Amino acid sequence: MKGFNELIKEAEDADVQGWGFSWLEGRATEERPPWGYAKQLAQRLAKVNSALDLDTGGGEVLNEAPQFPPKMFATEAWLPNVKKAEALLSPRGVKIINTSDMSTLPFRDESFELITSRHPVKVDWAEIYRLLQPGGHYFAQHVGPASAFELIEYFLGPLPYERTLRDPEVEAEEAKAAGLKIVDLQSVRCRMEFFDVGAIIWILRKCVWWVPDFSVAKYHTELKKLDEQMRAGKPFVAWSSRHLIEIQK
Repeated sequence: MKGFNELIKEAEDADVQGWGFSWLEGRATEERPPWGYAKQLAQRLAKVNSALDLDTGGGEVLNEAPQFPPKMFATEAWLPNVKKAEALLSPRGVKIINTSDMSTLPFRDESFELITSRHPVKVDWAEIYRLLQPGGHYFAQHVGPASAFELIEYFLGPLPYERTLRDPEVEAEEAKAAGLKIVDLQSVRCRMEFFDVGAIIWILRKCVWWVPDFSVAKYHTELKKLDEQMRAGKPFVAWSSRHLIEIQK
């Protein structure tokens, strides 16, 4: 394993834009949910004439689909990701909407047969109801409650209220209250392992909402302890939380 300071420099210099995680190869692992979201997404996109992907990130997951419908849009609010998504998806005919200063999406009522999202920031069920055609579907993979909180609370301490957020059953009730029908709801927790301190730094730089005040200088002592643990052969283990949700109008 490289030295502590070298691992820090590598992680601080590395690109964290977009929504790819290839930089972590050999440094961290995460079990995948059993349902295969990207494969199911591709199957659904091939069967509709219009679709909207919300919070598409850099477009990496959407780009895995071999076929898009004739009318294909994607939204993203973070400018570096908007640029990545445009570069990746615009050549394939996908229209990218920058929503950084929008409160309502610029589409007419009942514009889409399918609305999708992988890890949306926040779901507006009333807006999804408005945009879906009758009989249309919302198909998504959401981050569930207390995801990666073993890592988050290592730095921030106990977060009892925050652990209750993103509950899939609560989301389902909110969707039903907006007039939508639950078709499928599945939940899973997946093991995550981090093998060097650089992986910890990189993921906290990328997922800035996990530890909002994170910096190497502020958490140097905690990072040093993690480094010593991992050098002794004990990876840091956390658990991601995911749920698959399918909803029909």
